Amino acid sequence: MKRFVSVLLAAALLSPVGVAQAKPEQIRGWTLLSNNDAGNEQTIAAAKNYKINHLQLSHDVIHHLRQLKESDARRERAVRLTDQAHAAGIKEVAVWDHALYSLTYYPAEFRTGPNGTIDLDNPAFWEWFRNDYRQMLDLLPKIDSVILTFIETGARVERQHSTKLKTAEEKLAYLIDQIASVTEERNKLLYLRTFAYFPEEMQNVLKAIDLVKNQHVRVMAKAQPHDFFLTHPIDVTVPQIKRPVLIEYDTTGEYNGQGKMAGAFVADHADRLRHYRKLKNVIGYVARTDRFQDSHIVGTPTEVNLWALHRAPYASNSQIYLEFAAREYGWVAAPRVARALSRSTEIVKSTLYTLGNNSGDHSRLNYDPYCPGYHRSVSGKWIDPPIAHVEHGVNKDYHYWIDVVNHLAPPHCKLDPILRNETPYVLDRGWVTPGNLMEPSYLADVVTEKDHGVRLAEKSLADIESVRRFLKADDYAQLKAYFERTVISTRLHRSIAKAYFGYRLYIKTPTPELARTIWEGLDESKLMADAVRTYPAPPGKGEFDWVSDAGRADTYYKRISEGWDTYGNIKVPRP
Repeated sequence: MKRFVSVLLAAALLSPVGVAQAKPEQIRGWTLLSNNDAGNEQTIAAAKNYKINHLQLSHDVIHHLRQLKESDARRERAVRLTDQAHAAGIKEVAVWDHALYSLTYYPAEFRTGPNGTIDLDNPAFWEWFRNDYRQMLDLLPKIDSVILTFIETGARVERQHSTKLKTAEEKLAYLIDQIASVTEERNKLLYLRTFAYFPEEMQNVLKAIDLVKNQHVRVMAKAQPHDFFLTHPIDVTVPQIKRPVLIEYDTTGEYNGQGKMAGAFVADHADRLRHYRKLKNVIGYVARTDRFQDSHIVGTPTEVNLWALHRAPYASNSQIYLEFAAREYGWVAAPRVARALSRSTEIVKSTLYTLGNNSGDHSRLNYDPYCPGYHRSVSGKWIDPPIAHVEHGVNKDYHYWIDVVNHLAPPHCKLDPILRNETPYVLDRGWVTPGNLMEPSYLADVVTEKDHGVRLAEKSLADIESVRRFLKADDYAQLKAYFERTVISTRLHRSIAKAYFGYRLYIKTPTPELARTIWEGLDESKLMADAVRTYPAPPGKGEFDWVSDAGRADTYYKRISEGWDTYGNIKVPRP
């Protein structure tokens, strides 16, 4: 009877609900970052099931077009992947580039500006530049598009010399037009990647795009301003762009576990897609499918994020989870598997985020000394007023700066020049003030939040265990490992959060109660670090090596138990 009810429940939830239909002409794209040939080929083979018509080659495949000249292995891989994608029915294959490259790439005869900068007023430089671009494109003749990053590059063009191009925006636009003249000559599309660290910088990027003369140039913008954080809002600048815009999603979770732990973020991806596709200038989506090495999400539970983008125009979020679970693991197990996956967002926001701020260094265990989580990556930069509603058992509204950053940030992070350069107003208004301002109420809320993440992870693992008899052996092993790693990660983060933030409070007001809290954390961290090191089914390697978190936990144990030099070498005696 239970099996029959499960099937009926799944069928009911998968029935149509009148969600808006997809536009057939829209771009449906994926991006390959890894140089892992087997993973890339598996991903391309799966593209047909998602009706993918656009593929980007980036990062460890090709990050700069100059790499086509510098590395035969890179060029051969890019050629091979381009051919494989076209053979799989993917019409548009794009390759990434950044401009300008480092100054030393360009002949000395053109670096005649002040301090060895490039003289942008020299026509010979631009003739050389365009010819060089032609030569690079000729090494990969079958690609259809170029994805150009024109900021966050080696030699920033806006810092080069010119008396004719008076502003940074004019220099950027002129550079883009030179590249566009070559891509258009070669019958290739050009997309400009928008990227900025703070709102004012984004406005400068948009001004530069407005000055571009070539009307065929397109834009690619991330689904979040700045970078891929679950707490970042939608990018409100997209409607301001007077060009076709492709929206980029990170389905691998660069800052959200990278698929090593529960990483099913259906609502985050599907809800954003439903928003953007209503905008007239948005022409589709592209999703990152790996985070280097063997981290491809196709064939793993995290693939549900790709399914979310594929099905968002047709199905509700709960339907998407059930569809994917049924498709991959069978109808009978689907409701429990879907429920286990659906807890991912809250688990990760309770574990890799702390009171609304991302505290994971690209998913790594790194509360201190890593500073971007306390300035550059704060979601409050993009929200007005900058208030976070922290759930996860805490259920409080926190001001991102006055409350969270000011109390949780290590003192040295408050002195980091990035805070002054990118968000000077938080200092000018006294929202962030010097010193270690950790308080008992914040420690209590941090522990409450981390406890919540552990409980949810344990529930998801229990869901998988409850349907073990309905799963194929390989599927059960995969799901069990996925959620066991999640439980271990949540416990490891809880242990270090208790020890670290407890220590920050202890050095201000040492008490026996605090010492007990700290040592509870340290003792659990020893157990969890050993569990990570000895776990029999570690995830594939990528930018975030899950096993390496054990070593980071050891470092915190040593710093706190023996006395941390940054905090006066104060030791905490074991109670």
